[in-house]
Amino acid sequence: MKRILALMLGAVLALAAGFASPATAIAKTNPWETLPRPAAMPTPLRSGYAPVDGVQIYYAIYGHGAPVILLHGGLGNADYWGNQVREFAKHYQVIVMDSRGHGRSTRDAQPYGYHLMATDVVHAMDYLKIPKASIVGWSDGAIIGLDIAMTYPDRLDKLFAFGANVTTSGLREDIGQSAVFNKYIENAGKDYERLSKTPKEYDKFVAQISEMWNTQPNYTPEQLATIKAPVVIADGQYDEGIKQSHDIEMAREIPGARLLIFPGLSHFAMWQDPKTFNKAVLQFLAE
Repeated sequence: MKRILALMLGAVLALAAGFASPATAIAKTNPWETLPRPAAMPTPLRSGYAPVDGVQIYYAIYGHGAPVILLHGGLGNADYWGNQVREFAKHYQVIVMDSRGHGRSTRDAQPYGYHLMATDVVHAMDYLKIPKASIVGWSDGAIIGLDIAMTYPDRLDKLFAFGANVTTSGLREDIGQSAVFNKYIENAGKDYERLSKTPKEYDKFVAQISEMWNTQPNYTPEQLATIKAPVVIADGQYDEGIKQSHDIEMAREIPGARLLIFPGLSHFAMWQDPKTFNKAVLQFLAE
């Protein structure tokens, strides 16, 4: 696994430096082989920065109603929810955030970790005076949601966790060979340069995130068994990074969790078929 992640890191750093390899070319014959760009974000009701433990966490708020927090994946940013915010904000107060060091948010010298970023979310909720919220998490954002479910259970209403893993062994060994995943890394580097307060430090940022991916998460079945909130473990049938057997295992180990696999989609289902993705999330939140 370390060798595979090291190869992924090498590919990421090459892309970050502008040396896109032929592997980034994507066939477009099937939805799961595509990587559509998300829709542009609407204008928020308000946005700003939450001062959290020495860093600044960017947030934006849309709509009215019960709060729903959207947490993006690794290397990404809050704008990646452009296909979801308009629909969700018709029914809920939607809050998007950039994780520390991602997008517009700043970082410090602390090593990246899922619990650290989960604590950032909770402290940002404190700043925004949100006592409790539902969370829709994608990839690293889904892992952060699971950490909140275990360590801050009184702050979570429901969790829709898409594309998560709870151990490093849940990652596919061939993830570094995926043209779609490599294209995502390339796109994320361009977005980082556009949004970040440290736009020339993508390679350093990726190295730090990759170290986290190499060692975390490592939640035990006993920890997962403490989750009380309603949870959906969701994934795409052709996820480039997560083993489907791992999805099944996670749903089995979390009490009452529901397993939802989107046919014909991948780790990027919310872009490949936003209508189906949004419908599933909204149905879960409305239950």
